[in-house]
Amino acid sequence: MRKKMITNFNQLFVLLGLKKILYGTALFFFIFTQTSYAQILKPIKIVVPFAPGGGNDVIARQIAKDLGQIRNQSILVENRAGAGGSLGTDYVAKYSGEEIVLLLGHSGTVSINPTLLGSKLDPTRDLEPIAMLASSALVLVVAQDSKIKSIQDLVSQSIQNTAPFNFGSSGNGTGAHLTGEMFRLITGSKMSHIPYKGTGPALIDVAGGQLELMFSVIPPALPLIQSGKLRVIAVTSKKRLPNFPDSPTIGESNVTSLKNFESSVTYGILGSLRIPKALLVELSSQILKIGSEPEFQSKLVSEGALPTLGDGLQYSKVIQSETKKWAEIIKKSGAVAN
Repeated sequence: MRKKMITNFNQLFVLLGLKKILYGTALFFFIFTQTSYAQILKPIKIVVPFAPGGGNDVIARQIAKDLGQIRNQSILVENRAGAGGSLGTDYVAKYSGEEIVLLLGHSGTVSINPTLLGSKLDPTRDLEPIAMLASSALVLVVAQDSKIKSIQDLVSQSIQNTAPFNFGSSGNGTGAHLTGEMFRLITGSKMSHIPYKGTGPALIDVAGGQLELMFSVIPPALPLIQSGKLRVIAVTSKKRLPNFPDSPTIGESNVTSLKNFESSVTYGILGSLRIPKALLVELSSQILKIGSEPEFQSKLVSEGALPTLGDGLQYSKVIQSETKKWAEIIKKSGAVAN
């Protein structure tokens, strides 16, 4: 009888032990599945598909700094320049490693290059749009002593002029080039594109009178504008820019065909398809929080950009809309890459 009781007690202890193991295992999986991906500290890096030092790099490094603080981990910024941004973009799209790899998206790389370069990459299919951050307009500049005082002057004088007006850009297929082509196609102005190896040399030639005009990104043009060597006759955004409150938008001109004219560079964050969905949602929320902070918005304004926040779905729609728009301009103008 006593042996039987001991055996029963042993069996009870074994059963209790098994139950503890089962409960412990269940509790582990419950806690694991409920754990935020922020606590699974896989290495994260942001790829900038351009050389260090430009506006893209500045935005990426600010995001990396702020996101690192939120997630309590170091986030690397890696510059992979080449082929107008395509090398870095393709790298993220084809990434197969264990890191969490993000891309600083730019209209040139995700909306222009696929058509311009005949790439098979579809950013909204081969990458995961995570968050839209900012947009940056161009300024239409002429030399200080130019006879072109307004958009109406530019259109009328270019049509009346025997030779076409020369406009510069930092290279074939760039946003500045395609914006000029779009203006030419819409207005029927006589304009000829002159590609340069960089924005700086082109702006110097506008100031010196070798070029009649240029659609330029703001940061490199600002010193020449402030020194009085260049004059802004219009901006390419839908609304006037805080940096140039007295400069009208192209749409504000009395040229009817330009009523809806708009050309901006959109910036955002995309990720490789290997990133888990739950983490994409988490990153989107964290990045948009950063984008709403005054410090980050101030950094954008200093780079000539404006906060333009949107989630992954909204960013995806903007990429698709811009891709359609620029594909049409590339086709009609016959623009090719360098």
